[in-house]
Amino acid sequence: MKLRYSRESIEDLVRLREFIADKNPVAAQRTAAALVAGIEKLKVFPKIGVQVLRAPQPDSIRDLFIGSYTARYLITADEIVILRLWHNKESERGV
Repeated sequence: MKLRYSRESIEDLVRLREFIADKNPVAAQRTAAALVAGIEKLKVFPKIGVQVLRAPQPDSIRDLFIGSYTARYLITADEIVILRLWHNKESERGV
């Protein structure tokens, strides 16, 4: 299945990486790589995330937890769209 990042999710990834890089550039790179690697698993296992029950289509919108981070994504017939990314200490940026 095809994987696509929304503009907002790319901005989220950059923001998270820059926040960490201020104190530890190596950790920032490691965290970004872990997030991307976790998200890549969705290509094979698109439904491993938890349904977002309050979403209009709970089976299509899911949250994938990667360490202390959440990736919210949408499953369509032919692709997975990464909608937003955030650290779990942040307020939810969801849909």
